[in-house]
Amino acid sequence: MREIVLDTETTGLDPVTGDRIVEIGAVELLNHMPTGEVYHQYINPERDMPAEAFAVHGLSSAFLSDKPVFAQIAQEFLDFIQDSRLIIHNAAFDMKFLNAELEWCKHPQIPEDRALDTLAIARKKYAGAQNSLDALCRRFGIDNSNRTLHGALLDSEILAEVYLELIGGRQPGFALKVVQSTQENTPGGDYIPPERPKLLASRITDEESAAHLEFINTLDGESLWNI
Repeated sequence: MREIVLDTETTGLDPVTGDRIVEIGAVELLNHMPTGEVYHQYINPERDMPAEAFAVHGLSSAFLSDKPVFAQIAQEFLDFIQDSRLIIHNAAFDMKFLNAELEWCKHPQIPEDRALDTLAIARKKYAGAQNSLDALCRRFGIDNSNRTLHGALLDSEILAEVYLELIGGRQPGFALKVVQSTQENTPGGDYIPPERPKLLASRITDEESAAHLEFINTLDGESLWNI
């Protein structure tokens, strides 16, 4: 199963009022394991950078002025995510911006149900607790010391670790322990139940055992019980 852990940085809170995406970061997971494949792109928002947004991510208008606009990178971004499930913290925010940008450059929208919201998972699992990305890093002992400012790729890498913890640890899922066999008549890798260290006590009383033996003695000598 392929999943993409994704984050964006923007000029503000709402594309309807003219805010734009300025950075996208994404990390590929295959069967819940990072593959090392990432997508990262700074984007020219074609507008000024509000001081409030600059304080969050540190991306200035001057720095972004020579970067491609969203329309120029839209197809390569879509090619990277393909039809994979998207893992996003506060997914509604990022999906709102991604679909606005895609609509403006006449690309198909990303269905909302493709996004899995880690914030919603955390709120359900740890109701009443702080569930920001930094708070979850503290909860799970994940090193986020490099996160002095928000950055889409760094945040995606951190979120990938948080996501794996949220779904059950860094080895998610459940599987029977496979015992390697050394016997010739059982192929290596077959599951062999371990021997019970101590037999369970019988739940049959002495009286019941005696009655059973008496019954067997009344049966024909060829019966299964007498073989």
